[in-house]
Amino acid sequence: MGETAAAGETIEMNETKAMDDLIQEQYRKMGIGKEVFSYGEEIVKLLAGRFTAIDSVAEYNQLKVLAAMQNNRVSEACLTGTTGYGYNDLGRDTLERVYADIFHTEDCLVRPQITCGTHALALALMSNLRPGDELLSPAGKPYDTLEEVIGIRPSRGSLAEYGITYRQVELKEDGSFDYEEIEKALGERTRLVTIQRSKGYQTRPTFSVAQIGELISFIKARRPDVICMVDNCYGEFVEIIEPSDVGADMVVGSLIKNPGGGLAPIGGYIAGKKECVENAAYRLTSPGLGKEVGASLGVLSQFYQGLFLAPTVTAGALKGAVFAANVYENLGFPVIPDGKEDRHDIIQAVTFGTPEGVIAFCEGIQAAAPVDSHVTPQPWDMPGYDAQVIMAAGAFVSGSSIELSADGPIKPPYAVYFQGGLTWQHARFGILKSLQSLLDQGVISGQDLEKAKEKLRKTSK
Repeated sequence: MGETAAAGETIEMNETKAMDDLIQEQYRKMGIGKEVFSYGEEIVKLLAGRFTAIDSVAEYNQLKVLAAMQNNRVSEACLTGTTGYGYNDLGRDTLERVYADIFHTEDCLVRPQITCGTHALALALMSNLRPGDELLSPAGKPYDTLEEVIGIRPSRGSLAEYGITYRQVELKEDGSFDYEEIEKALGERTRLVTIQRSKGYQTRPTFSVAQIGELISFIKARRPDVICMVDNCYGEFVEIIEPSDVGADMVVGSLIKNPGGGLAPIGGYIAGKKECVENAAYRLTSPGLGKEVGASLGVLSQFYQGLFLAPTVTAGALKGAVFAANVYENLGFPVIPDGKEDRHDIIQAVTFGTPEGVIAFCEGIQAAAPVDSHVTPQPWDMPGYDAQVIMAAGAFVSGSSIELSADGPIKPPYAVYFQGGLTWQHARFGILKSLQSLLDQGVISGQDLEKAKEKLRKTSK
């Protein structure tokens, strides 16, 4: 019996080694050199515990999504779309109840007519602010594309044109909230506080749901009437709770990020208090019509299935972000978050300090894509930004940043922002491809890789 077991183990080990050799050969055929591949292998071995924890969160969130679909009696009839006015759209209305169930909110607006995350945020702001109100950001400058929405950079139709003022409080040097200055900034005209969970094009930490909850409690204790809105982009399903569980009046996001699961072809959501959501619906469609109209066309099946897959897709992207942090941190590049920190979104920032580093990284990510891998990304004057931006995103859904993607402004400190990957395996390949691109273009050397591997070996002992 013992000899048979030993023989079985030997066969299994031989089969495992044979498969490992086949995988390495496939990587080689796809442009990953031996030194890059072996460096990546060293990193993966150290991350087994982290990956197990990520899978546990994904399992919890998967069950949460499934329960919401079952509780709200999702049926086959919900998967068909409507046209025209979209009156009595069963699938649309049920999906909004499913989202409200997941986010534990009174109501939710989930629509293909919301074109992107910026549109969802602009919609939430413009529908819940009135002339004479003030908007406060307690987390410093918001994401670049909101600058024209607010009127920080003049633009037609901005909040500033409607007499809505704006104030921001800078974060402390350690990236935490400056509560003393926030209290001073909360004036009589402050109507809405916007909290950006993710870092955007900044090298600051992403806020945890717990940190956001502490900030909301602080604000509500002083001004219970103030609306607290959270830009939740890139954060959905990373933790087991969402900002709406800690007091947010509105939680806003894009369906071509985490909650769309890579299948939603367009769309956004606003979950929160019924009054806030209804205001947004009246702004999206028309006063008097609100949520009653808005045909779902043929996208509901993708919305439902994408949401169902979202927890596991997000987990794959999260593993890719943790892998990227460790790969580049061990090479000496500043990374946020670092390789060991808890994660609160799927974005990984890596600072190269030179345009060449940012461009080489993005070229590698593009070359790893399933779509347009033959295309070389170039920096360009993208609408809504104050500097040239380079974007790598060979995606099935154009611009979908839950898919393997990277982007960054070509300006100091020359940081790139990596996110996405519909599977962990693809995210891993993309990071190795980015590293190979940096090596091939001389941004890093083979000696740098050897030093990083030696450091890993010392750490693991």
